Amino acid sequence: MSKPAVLFVCLGNICRSPLAEAAFRRATDEAGLDVETASAGTADYHVGAPPDPRSIAEADARGIHIAGYRGRQLKPSDFGEFDYILAMDASNLADIRRLDPGDGKAKTALLLDLVPGQHGREVADPYYGGDDGFAVTFDEVEAGARALVAVLLDEHG
Repeated sequence: MSKPAVLFVCLGNICRSPLAEAAFRRATDEAGLDVETASAGTADYHVGAPPDPRSIAEADARGIHIAGYRGRQLKPSDFGEFDYILAMDASNLADIRRLDPGDGKAKTALLLDLVPGQHGREVADPYYGGDDGFAVTFDEVEAGARALVAVLLDEHG
């Protein structure tokens, strides 16, 4: 069986989705899982750009370095390459589902749908707030990452 692949998606791919990718990479490393992981945005605002400096600072504070990440836009071929495409909020989930060509394998959902008791809840968007919002966002994506690791361990042992 091929290794699972997960794509995290927000609007611009500079705040929430890179933090989710980072939290998930750490969680899979800790669990000993070999998983293909990436992040993307539904919009093309930040293609090729590094994450927001506040995202970089929050990840650094948690011992994860994401300054080398670069923004990219979700594309139709992602639905055939990834097993899971996980959105940070309902608006982006709707955009993801509109872009889905229908011939791929990807399961789409909100990231926090995987966390018990959090179904339908969106990851907080810290972009227009203060630095403390990035800590809240990281805590949320980390909970989602750990829940996804549990799902993958169950599926792929």
